[in-house]
Amino acid sequence: MLQGKIAWVTGGGSGIGEAGALALAEAGATVIVSGRDDTKLGAVVAKIVGAGHKASALALDVTDRAAVAKGVATLLARHGNIHFLINSAGVNLPNRRWRNLTAESFDRIVATNLNGTFYTIEAVLPKMREQRDGCIINVASWSGRYHAYLTGPAYNAAKFAVVELTLALNDDEGPNGIRACALCPGEVATPLVARRPVPPPPEDVARMLKPEDLGRAIRFVAEMPPHVAINELVISPTYNRIMVGGPDIVRT
Repeated sequence: MLQGKIAWVTGGGSGIGEAGALALAEAGATVIVSGRDDTKLGAVVAKIVGAGHKASALALDVTDRAAVAKGVATLLARHGNIHFLINSAGVNLPNRRWRNLTAESFDRIVATNLNGTFYTIEAVLPKMREQRDGCIINVASWSGRYHAYLTGPAYNAAKFAVVELTLALNDDEGPNGIRACALCPGEVATPLVARRPVPPPPEDVARMLKPEDLGRAIRFVAEMPPHVAINELVISPTYNRIMVGGPDIVRT
């Protein structure tokens, strides 16, 4: 159980981030959810508080390094410490093939999925080093562990980099009591699924991972004792369309 612990969840307004925030709060942690949409953040906080747990919102854009640093300073001023960082903020674009990939779209994906992950880690590390305790869970992707056509070159490159960033974090910061996990899920039925170039059919969405499955995984990693580091956790649906294909997974 995580009573007395402080957990910061980016991308906490929906999907995996929301599920992770709920699961950590249910385990007893005080949860701070971040994202760019105040309305979504407020709804998540209301859900957690309404269930009798502790939560608050801290709106920010993880691509803004100065805003991230200011946000962490605010978080520490309010709570005194931070024990868990869950990096769940992420984006992809409908037009993701090489033929329509622009420098601007590439930069947008990398700015959120990779740079934003670095900025949040950079901001929390001094406090985690000081207390010699901390757990960082970076939501990467199946596409960050194995090549996948579906998600496109920019997304894949950023998520592969997140996995390596996580492993290097354990190399460097493990001696300081800090442990990190690259969480690599296959397809998850989040709102982002509907924004794909060709949305998958409903029967396939029903067989995908659910956000709450990832929430349980995040709680599992967080509740491990401090001497345990789960470096990578790769999770897929039993029916893994990335491997077996689907009517919307086509090489166009």
